[in-house]
Amino acid sequence: MNDTANLGFGHFIAQSDVVGKTLLAILLIMSVASWSIIVVRGIALLVSKRRSERFLNFFWNASSLEAVANEISTHGARDPFSHLASHAMHARQHHARYGAAKLEEAGSAGDFVTRTIKKVLDEETTRLENGLAALATVGATAPFVGLFGTVWGVYHALVAIGMSGSGTLDKVAGPVGEALIMTGVGLAVAIPAVMGYNWLTRTNRVVLSRLDAFAYEMHTFVAMGQPLAASDAPAAAPLALKTARA
Repeated sequence: MNDTANLGFGHFIAQSDVVGKTLLAILLIMSVASWSIIVVRGIALLVSKRRSERFLNFFWNASSLEAVANEISTHGARDPFSHLASHAMHARQHHARYGAAKLEEAGSAGDFVTRTIKKVLDEETTRLENGLAALATVGATAPFVGLFGTVWGVYHALVAIGMSGSGTLDKVAGPVGEALIMTGVGLAVAIPAVMGYNWLTRTNRVVLSRLDAFAYEMHTFVAMGQPLAASDAPAAAPLALKTARA
């Protein structure tokens, strides 16, 4: 009865060899890394969402792009939408003031604004995708790390049977228990990583879709020199913006 009570998680880990403990340590590191990414990126997305909603509400109710520029200058660009708006307006002003002084500024003001907006979109895409590769790696490899530990435990069980000449429970309980634990730990690490990856990927896709639509609006306001038609304006935009001065 006492032997059965002692066959706990700690017992199986204590009797495992260097390979088993190394595999367990790798799985624990993977788990900590994946949960850290999920929590940090999740909080960052929630904060960014609230800031974006505040900025967009101000943007579509502003009387002019100058008012938007003053708001960004006062509070800073702390979300993807204000970041894009700031760079787009700055690009227009820079091209109007200095013209095509460098190769990267070649072309019309609209071309320069378009390239600037595309650059910001690429930057925001890269920023939103930070950590996703690590989550995908953990989700794809953790089950196989656990499976390797399972195979290693089964190997130890076979060795114990071969040395004793019998497959009694006291000979194989330790290795088999170690094998089952490694399988469970591998799945416990992989499942949250895969779920976190899917959640972050979908959330990022929604953000980038909205940002891409906003980029079109900004290009129309800033580069083309005219506001959108009333039929094209979003429902959340009760006031048409005045165009920025060249």
